[in-house]
Amino acid sequence: MGTPDLAAVTLEAMIQAGFNVVALIAQADKPVGRHGEVEFVPTKKVALQHKIPVFQPIKIREDHGFLASLNLDLIVTLAYGQIVPEAVLKAPRLGCLNVHGSLLPALRGASPIRFALINGDHETGLTLMEMVQAMDAGKMYAKETITIDENENYTSLYGKFMRITPDFTVQTVQQFLENKLVGVPQDESLVTLAPLIKPTMERLNILLPKREFMNWVRGLSEHPGGYVLLKGKKLKLFEVQKMNDVITHPIGTIVKANSDGIWLQLSDGQIAILDLQFEGKKRLPWKTFVNGMALVNERVE
Repeated sequence: MGTPDLAAVTLEAMIQAGFNVVALIAQADKPVGRHGEVEFVPTKKVALQHKIPVFQPIKIREDHGFLASLNLDLIVTLAYGQIVPEAVLKAPRLGCLNVHGSLLPALRGASPIRFALINGDHETGLTLMEMVQAMDAGKMYAKETITIDENENYTSLYGKFMRITPDFTVQTVQQFLENKLVGVPQDESLVTLAPLIKPTMERLNILLPKREFMNWVRGLSEHPGGYVLLKGKKLKLFEVQKMNDVITHPIGTIVKANSDGIWLQLSDGQIAILDLQFEGKKRLPWKTFVNGMALVNERVE
């Protein structure tokens, strides 16, 4: 069970490793691009290449009767995108496993990779876990740590997951089937959450200290991109860096916009904006952007 490209490369790896994949369950296909043409989700493309049946229930909690005919031993889930009901969890002989993008019990929820960055963590990872009715709360069978570099953003960290997740899944699922893994309960006192990023969360809070502000930029970059408002329009910030701890202007003031850079005043110092996009315009590096718009002493909010 899985939908995006991370699940697709992992499905391919499991097929190549010799697992007998009898079905794929994925989210529905959606219109993409300017013309709204329907495109198969990434996992479906892989499944069809290997002649694996694909099921795409709109609401799996209401539409899961097809599982009865599959004679399943095990369901492996990775970024499926729907809450899975008890009836599905009980369908396979050996139950259901989930590959979760954090070192549980930290960062339960839909956006663990993003929140590892937003929280300023130095490492994250993968956990193979038992699926239960509570969100990401089952026993843990295996983990792998992934280092987060200082300048890592969501796109680059997701790339690390793309490289590491397929082999991790193949190896740990095989070990599970060989009864080599022992399930360890999660310590509920250590649980943290990583909720789904909603559009309202994409607006950056300029009242945050610069380190927290920069972490939000990292967690939202390069897609969808966090933004502030300038002259009532969205100004997306894709990359920023700390410049100093100086306070010379009101919070949100663009204190410099010249050949030295575009500097923004925050509550505990100033940061430089390196890569940005004004609403309705192309994304630009700061050197190009600064030539096209008078910014000094403008205020963002």
